[in-house]
Amino acid sequence: MATAANSVPHPTLISVDPFIPADQQKGLHNRWHPDIPPIATVKPGQTFKIECVDWTGAQIGNNDNSDDIRNVDLTKVHNLSGPIAVEGAEPGDCLVVDILDIKPFDKMPWGYTGIFELENGGGLFAQEFNSKAAKAVWDFNGIYATSRHIPGVRFAGVTHPGLIGTAPSAELLATWNKREGELIAAHQDAVPPVAFPPEPKGVHVGQDLPKEVLEKIANEGARTIPGREHGGNCDIKNLSRGSRCYFPVFIKGANLSVGDLHFSQGDGEMSFCGAIEMAGIITFSTSIIKGGVEKFALKQPIFLPSPIDPVYSQKLVFEGLGVDIHGDGKQYNMDASVAYKQAALNAIAYLMKIGYTREQAYLLLSAAPVESHVGAIVDSPNACVTLAIPTGIFDHDILPNPDGFPKKDFGQCAIRSDGVV
Repeated sequence: MATAANSVPHPTLISVDPFIPADQQKGLHNRWHPDIPPIATVKPGQTFKIECVDWTGAQIGNNDNSDDIRNVDLTKVHNLSGPIAVEGAEPGDCLVVDILDIKPFDKMPWGYTGIFELENGGGLFAQEFNSKAAKAVWDFNGIYATSRHIPGVRFAGVTHPGLIGTAPSAELLATWNKREGELIAAHQDAVPPVAFPPEPKGVHVGQDLPKEVLEKIANEGARTIPGREHGGNCDIKNLSRGSRCYFPVFIKGANLSVGDLHFSQGDGEMSFCGAIEMAGIITFSTSIIKGGVEKFALKQPIFLPSPIDPVYSQKLVFEGLGVDIHGDGKQYNMDASVAYKQAALNAIAYLMKIGYTREQAYLLLSAAPVESHVGAIVDSPNACVTLAIPTGIFDHDILPNPDGFPKKDFGQCAIRSDGVV
């Protein structure tokens, strides 16, 4: 009997072992540089799979303390699978990437969310909380996630790549390094740092290349921590299966790379390692729109979000304004970042009244499918940002009631072995 064409398994172009350190594996890299050659080439319209390690490259374990978070080596992180060249892509084109599927490895049905140390990673509230390492390990059961470290919560994940993008040209790479270098120079004593310059320590390209090329990549390669014009680490939770992405092409072949897979995430990924980080498999198909950069004024990627989203009809919404209400009371002028912080701090304070620790609440808002929106950006001096928590993710009532909350004991998330939080 003939086999239907659509039943032929799609090829896996990059295979990894999620339990082996990333710097010991081929087909992975942790810097952006145009001289990193493609590990494979695909034709437009071809469907293919790529396997990805977690963003730290197996530095974090399924255990009950956060020493691994405290000690993580951030020079080695954001390990990307690729690059994958697309036949026919040229600078100025638009690379269309369809995300067809994302799933964790069968042999690794768990992920984690972490609060990083103030001086080793930071996070949204690194300074306010003088952050110490903490984490929650999440177990996957189909589309749902639960954690022994944050009891009473269960939610459907919106799986997505935190990091996906095309390779920069030499000119664009130089622009990144110049502008970020100037920012670092202007804030030399910032803790955590305002940006991360090229760093030879920890660099990995996953290929055997001439020594001079490796040295060039190590000395010039852009760190993969922020998002930039090519895509990169933007942590957009709606880039789930069924999404379509439009990326500008800067070099021949486009050289698509992907990594930092997330099982779930709230809008903002506030704790730095704020998603449910996982290792897994992502399935793509690509096409090319010739001259797309000019046709669409494509200065940065655009995308169509996934039609698949968990439906939580009821949400408890917290408002935040551009005033440091939880700190020194300073008035800011139309600062949406301050407003977002205040909304999140209001939510954390509320969850602590229910019985969660500050660390548990911080991790939960990072990992669960919370939604954040700019409510108002015109009413001087206060920008207004909202943060919405789906009430349906809890197995207990969290709505305000006249009698307040009976104090519950949800234990604590995984903290450092020395007990410091």
